[in-house]
Amino acid sequence: MTPTTADCNCFAVRSAARHVTQLYDQFLAPSGLRANQFSILAKLDRLGPMTINVLAEAMVTDRTTLARNLKPLQRDELINIEASPSDRRAKELHLTKTGMKRLGEARKAWSQAQSRFEQTFGAKRTTNLRDMLRAVVTSDFGQGQFQIR
Repeated sequence: MTPTTADCNCFAVRSAARHVTQLYDQFLAPSGLRANQFSILAKLDRLGPMTINVLAEAMVTDRTTLARNLKPLQRDELINIEASPSDRRAKELHLTKTGMKRLGEARKAWSQAQSRFEQTFGAKRTTNLRDMLRAVVTSDFGQGQFQIR
């Protein structure tokens, strides 16, 4: 059976991502963070300082989009962007004390969003969904090898 555009995997995943992001943004709003900003701060907290390129890869985003998302975090002094000690040409991201504090304050809201998602979607389905999405992220779709015919 030939798939139709109504069966578009990309549209389904992007729609779900927007829907879930809206949930998390709603819960995180009192902290002054959006879901993508929370994720950046949490990743820096978990993994420590890293270059923009490494963080972009870890977050499965392009460098330009990440740089745009970093600007408000830097403006609000939640992160510092410094020259890397090992390569002065590379920019390294550091979570500041202010950033750690804001992240700590936002964790309760994030936890509430997690709980709401799980209550609505079901614990087992939530676990299965995360596992499937992680598998999608690590799938090799052969980017760069596609030809339109």
